[in-house]
Amino acid sequence: MAEQIRAFLETKVMLEEPQLSIVEVAFKCQTFKKNEQILRTGEVCNNFYFIASGGIRVYFITQQGHEKTRHIALDNTIISALSSFISRLPSMELIVAMEDTELYAISHDDFFHLVQSCREWELFYRLILETAYITQTRRVETRVTLSAKQRYDLVMRDNPEFIQRVSNKVLASYLDITQETLSRLKSSHH
Repeated sequence: MAEQIRAFLETKVMLEEPQLSIVEVAFKCQTFKKNEQILRTGEVCNNFYFIASGGIRVYFITQQGHEKTRHIALDNTIISALSSFISRLPSMELIVAMEDTELYAISHDDFFHLVQSCREWELFYRLILETAYITQTRRVETRVTLSAKQRYDLVMRDNPEFIQRVSNKVLASYLDITQETLSRLKSSHH
C-alpha cells in the first residue's frame, strides 16, 4: 500500500520524513464490492479516500428519482463528498463502488490534524480545494455551453478510460444526456 500512496503524494506535495510516515499510517485500507455503498445520503462524510484500484462515483438523486453523477474516480486518484467532509453536514450525495474497489481512507480528524500541523499537507489541501473548484466550474460551464456531442468528445479527450470502464447508465448521467444519445455518440465514434 505505502508505495502507491507515497508515489501519488510525491507528485502533488513535497512531503519529507517523518511527515510521510505519519501520513501513511493515517490511511486505512478498506475494500468494497461492486455496487456497494461507501457513503449514503444523509450521512456525514467522515473520510477522504485514495483509490488504490477500482472505481467509484459520487452522485445524487433528484426529487424525480433520476441519478446525477457529479464525479467519477478511477485508480490512483482521490475522492470524497467534499462539502460534507469539510462542513460536517449530512451529505446530499452518495458514494458507490462501480467496480470491486480497494481504497485507503484518512479520517476527517487525522486529515485536519495534518492540515494544522504540517505545512505541506496544508498546501496539499489547498491544491485539493482549487482542483475541486475548477473541476466543478468547468462541469457547469460545459453543461451550459456545450452540446451532448461536445461533452462526449471532451470525455474522450480527457478521460478516455471512462468510455471503457464506466457503464452507459452512469456515463450518461455524468454527461447529463440520455443513454440513447450516448449509444448514438459511441457508435458514431467507431
